[in-house]
Amino acid sequence: MSMIDRTLVSTLPIFAGMEESALDKLLSDAVQHNVPKGAKVFEQGEKAKLFYLLLQGRLKVMQVTADGQQLIVRVVHPGDLFGFALAIGRTEYPGTPVAVADSIVLAWPMHMMNGFLARNPTLAINAMQMIGQRLDQAHNRIREMSTQEVERRIAHTVIRLAQEAGIHEGADIRIDFPISRQDIAEMTGTTLHTVSRILSNWESKGLVKGGRQLLLVANLSGLKRLAEHDDD
Repeated sequence: MSMIDRTLVSTLPIFAGMEESALDKLLSDAVQHNVPKGAKVFEQGEKAKLFYLLLQGRLKVMQVTADGQQLIVRVVHPGDLFGFALAIGRTEYPGTPVAVADSIVLAWPMHMMNGFLARNPTLAINAMQMIGQRLDQAHNRIREMSTQEVERRIAHTVIRLAQEAGIHEGADIRIDFPISRQDIAEMTGTTLHTVSRILSNWESKGLVKGGRQLLLVANLSGLKRLAEHDDD
């Protein structure tokens, strides 16, 4: 636990338009936690007592299905709410957020959520829009998993990562957190072997560059053409 760094908070879109006094009150009820790389914030199936906001770092949300398959259901980026089980009618957390880089989170008691939103309509609107975007992304992923062949699914996933967590380095776009081929396999519902084969093929074509837990997009427009190509 450590003191809340207000400079990390005030510029986040979730708090856009809030009066300073309302933001100060919100932060006074929060607890800040440092989450080292590899640590879990909470575990799937655990009773949902807190909800969270990521201030700094990245988290991957893992979910184990009924048949034992492990999936990465989303990546949490700075400014994202997560663990808000109450908002989706859950009493237990549906996944396990794991830090893929040293991270900082804010936490509030779950029972405070409704009161926060009732007293701060601007925050409620921002939160509603954020949750709506997450649901839209989830629907897109379900559609991709159901209707698209694997290369297109991987292309869509890499494009999203570049758009949400990409940093320009010359002509390349570097995904700004460690990501392995196994991670991409778990994001796209396929195997490590398939992801390795496809990414190696893309590297030979100059679409991406890789390394140990490193992914750079060298030709974003080329990946978009792959992603938009209709299956026969």
